Amino acid sequence: MSTHRFDLSGKTALITGAAGLLGLEHTAALLECGATVVITDISKQQLAKAERKLNSEFPEANILVYEMDVSNPDAIHSVQNALCAKGLLVYILVNNAAINPKVEDVNGIVETSRLENFPREQWDLQLAVGLTGAFLCSQVFGTAMANSGRGGVILNIASDLSVFAPDQRLYRREGLPEELQLVKPVTYSVIKAGLIGLTRYLATYWSDQAVRCNALSPGGVFNGQDDEFVKRLSSLIPLGRMAAKDEYRAALQFLCSDASSYMNGQNIVIDGGRSVL
Repeated sequence: MSTHRFDLSGKTALITGAAGLLGLEHTAALLECGATVVITDISKQQLAKAERKLNSEFPEANILVYEMDVSNPDAIHSVQNALCAKGLLVYILVNNAAINPKVEDVNGIVETSRLENFPREQWDLQLAVGLTGAFLCSQVFGTAMANSGRGGVILNIASDLSVFAPDQRLYRREGLPEELQLVKPVTYSVIKAGLIGLTRYLATYWSDQAVRCNALSPGGVFNGQDDEFVKRLSSLIPLGRMAAKDEYRAALQFLCSDASSYMNGQNIVIDGGRSVL
């Protein structure tokens, strides 16, 4: 069977939030297909760590590294200008950057994660990165794709929580009063649902200029969570387990390549079957 439609040789991809757990996997997926990959993140230290790891796994790959705050339009334009100076045009944009609010009993988050007490500054910050950042990057790099005459691909990384509400029972702790029970904060659901709206809008906005936009909504990824949480979540998933971190690589390759050339405006949910129950 020919796999040439997955070939990304000669194409440049830019990934936001690339130094995170799934950001590294998204980068690896596109490097496997031959793309030149621009990894961006707000953390210079994490970027350096990610670069070392990726260079070790892909010693022959072409990887460029830029510190970039997706909530800052000037920072985005600066990266675009730097790439243009190198003769590179972003053909694939993966909007992956997000602040993932961990449901943990640290630094007062037990109290402030709840809707009644959720801080306005956290609402603003998390939406600025996870939703406004995707808009700004799409505005800058998507416009360039549309004007290039070559088209391009925008992929928004959402979540299975883009299609259903969080089950707050997953986070409950025995012995805590109700007002101190941990919850998944409201921002996560709002951002991920908003990314689906952005995906549909972009899918039609530049479609006549061959710019496609889709979303990928992963389910929970195992990353050393405590046993009780893993047990509870796994019981809600028909496959009976959380995802391994590398199980979304093939989906990235499909959605970012010509293998999905007739797919546009879709939200691909990969969650072990949880969303069909």
